[in-house]
Amino acid sequence: MLRRMIVMILLVSGGAVSAQARSIPAVEGLEALRKGFAGISDFSAEITQEKRLKLMKRSLVMTGTVRFRKPDQFIMEINPPYASRMTLRDTVMEQTSGRDGEKNRIVLPPEQGLKQWFSKLTSPVTAQPEGVAIQADLTNGIYTLGITPQGKSQIKELAITFQEDGTIRRLIITEQNGDRAAMTFKKVRRNTGLTEKDFRLD
Repeated sequence: MLRRMIVMILLVSGGAVSAQARSIPAVEGLEALRKGFAGISDFSAEITQEKRLKLMKRSLVMTGTVRFRKPDQFIMEINPPYASRMTLRDTVMEQTSGRDGEKNRIVLPPEQGLKQWFSKLTSPVTAQPEGVAIQADLTNGIYTLGITPQGKSQIKELAITFQEDGTIRRLIITEQNGDRAAMTFKKVRRNTGLTEKDFRLD
């Protein structure tokens, strides 16, 4: 689900001024994400997720919550009628869904683990990483990065919209098979001291 889990938000400020996106260098956008996220040890948020499967004629709209703690813990809980819970610790994903709460476990390739992703944000970004194409823009203090992996990858494009302080506003993941998931983050709470118990399925 995480792998299914931006491409652009136009922000209107004060109700009278229309926001206009300005393209910026990819390195500038990546460095803004790194600097903003450097001050975040954990966060939680309410989400609305719109999932569009290629084989379906309509989108599924879900609500729930997410929590994250550095360096590699993530949990997402979806409310009924699509109730499910998913945790990810680096490369190990576990999910429960359905009335019986059946648990599934998946081990991702090392390059898709959370540690691998966030290790790229530990040092100042001075050059565009190899293996990805990146587009970046800035709209009234809101950054958007569109990241397209090169070569073999289940993900066709990842788009993330975030504030200067690193707060994520929107995340869109488009897969090679045409499936698409868009997540909007609300009521984001940062650095509240999340612990191990906040990431358990049971």
